[in-house]
Amino acid sequence: MTTSAIEDLLRELTPQVLGALVRRHGQFEECEDAVQEAVLAATMQWPAEGLPDNPRGWLVTVASRRLIDQMRSDHARRERESANATEVVPEDVPDTDDTLVLLFLCCHPVLTAASQTALTLRAVGGLTTAEIARAFLVPEATMAARISRAKQRIKAAGSSFSLPEGPEREERLRVVLHVLYLIFNEGYTASSGSELHRSDLAHEAIRLARMVHAQLPEDGEVTGLLALMLLTDARRQARTTAAGDLIPLDEQDRTKWDRGLIDEGIELVKASLAGPELGPYQLQAAIAATHADAATAEETDWRQVHALYLILERIAPNPMVTLNRAIALAETEGPSAGLALLATLDGDERMAGHHRLLSVRAHLLEKTGDTAGAYEHYRLAAKATASLAEQRYLESRAGRVKP
Repeated sequence: MTTSAIEDLLRELTPQVLGALVRRHGQFEECEDAVQEAVLAATMQWPAEGLPDNPRGWLVTVASRRLIDQMRSDHARRERESANATEVVPEDVPDTDDTLVLLFLCCHPVLTAASQTALTLRAVGGLTTAEIARAFLVPEATMAARISRAKQRIKAAGSSFSLPEGPEREERLRVVLHVLYLIFNEGYTASSGSELHRSDLAHEAIRLARMVHAQLPEDGEVTGLLALMLLTDARRQARTTAAGDLIPLDEQDRTKWDRGLIDEGIELVKASLAGPELGPYQLQAAIAATHADAATAEETDWRQVHALYLILERIAPNPMVTLNRAIALAETEGPSAGLALLATLDGDERMAGHHRLLSVRAHLLEKTGDTAGAYEHYRLAAKATASLAEQRYLESRAGRVKP
């Protein structure tokens, strides 16, 4: 097995092993450290010695021994047992996959969204602290402290390692989905830095969403979120030039869209909409499917897109939803109608100075012929974003309409 394949396997097994240890021993933070040590041992031994017959059991065995050694603080025993680690699987290693339980734990309501995201990527995604820090452009020490505080807060909350019941389970599942959504969005359109994409984060979010969907296939919102990710990621190759510059949706070469992901996503959308309830991820997936159905930008069914945004705005009010509805409204009723809707967001503190509001307004002003206004707003939008790829794009648009 190649080193890359071993890394993929370890990333898949890490949350399963951590879940097994936490279920048996508790002590989330100590278990997580032990699992990381076991994974490190595997990365060193497996390429040279070959894959064990039971990789998961090997990791559970080694991690359990490391954890016991830590608790006993017996250095000599630790060295002896580490050297003699075998493929013996503890008899009480459960066959069940506790990854979903682990996801719920990482998305505990006592944590902030930033901490939930970091802890999920570390404990469930298998990313190192350094990798997570690089993804979010913060020092490794800062990310390590954030993750450590998150573990301590979970421990202080006294949360048990089990799936919540009833309404609490539904509420916590929504938090899990929101965290995966945030991870995907940061991967698909990085909020800062020189690259538009962080494909490792986007792919990790998709992998975790697939895992949740495999365990909860009847949940419409879980299905909708996975569909939304696939349909959105299908456009990734067409979103940038060879130099890394952004290409807007209406100018993308749609032959570069991944038809396999689109076909899978559309089937998932159909499945998600068959249920009795309708949620925001299902609606966003339906919007993405409408765009994917159009062979050219001109063939986009903007009336359907606008209708879906109207429903989304009613069930999950959000200024970004209104902003996107303004774009669809401008396509069906003209740019002036879109600008009028955008004006309703001017008093929203969440949107004050936001580059998305400024850039959409610039685009619609350009379509009305107000090049001076468009130039001003493109420049303001470019200054408001921390993404260098978006800055270059907005500056180029400004240059095109400069009076």
